[in-house]
Amino acid sequence: MRVFTQQKNLKFLKYIQATLKANLLFEKDVHYVVENNKVVLIDDNTGRKLPGRRVSEGVMQALECKERVPVQQETQTLASTTYQNFFRLFNKISGMTGTADTEAAEFKEIYGMNVVVIPTNQKMVREDVNDVVYVNEEDKYHALLKEIKEINKKSAPILVGTASIESSEELSNRLKREGIRHQVLNAKYHEKEAMIIAEAGRPGAITIATNMAGRGTDIVLGGKKEDDDSEGENKTQTSFRCWGVTCYWNRKT
Repeated sequence: MRVFTQQKNLKFLKYIQATLKANLLFEKDVHYVVENNKVVLIDDNTGRKLPGRRVSEGVMQALECKERVPVQQETQTLASTTYQNFFRLFNKISGMTGTADTEAAEFKEIYGMNVVVIPTNQKMVREDVNDVVYVNEEDKYHALLKEIKEINKKSAPILVGTASIESSEELSNRLKREGIRHQVLNAKYHEKEAMIIAEAGRPGAITIATNMAGRGTDIVLGGKKEDDDSEGENKTQTSFRCWGVTCYWNRKT
């Protein structure tokens, strides 16, 4: 390693570090996908693709070499600023979010803004249950499939949240082997998102999704209202099951 830390060889050290990061820290269908002969990054929080976003310091080029796609020139950042300084450029600022109350002190300290909590339109009827931890993934998937089968017999819609494209496809393959019909929503099928979400609340629907179906997603019980008959269906459907196959930093995800 001493030879690489010499001044004339520092650029080679950078290339080695970028290659190691691309191979050890970035996993296909977890942190990025390959489409149209390009590497497209995936947002860890939302599960959505980030077209045009690139990793710096040669890591993106290393990823492109890893996936054997055309290597593009590294971009250069000419200027940057923090969110706080950017918002201070405006004379008036306001916002709306479902998680503002937990950060009320920060909004007050940094922006001098008060947080007002608006009551929900209807009483919350969600029932939260404790986490269940399994010794290995095989036991976890076995228990999950058993639960899905039991709930599906009652025709209640089911949403299973996964942390990555890879895990959503793993669960999907297991459901296929059991002959269980379902839909998969991840960054590979983002063009079908509206249709899948519209059907996710219908009786008997099973939806496997990444964080794309997380916060801010409105799944209507009974399915999307399209006519008078479907509206009646919405009124009779009252049960909806939602599971996560892993722990999330944000339970609302």
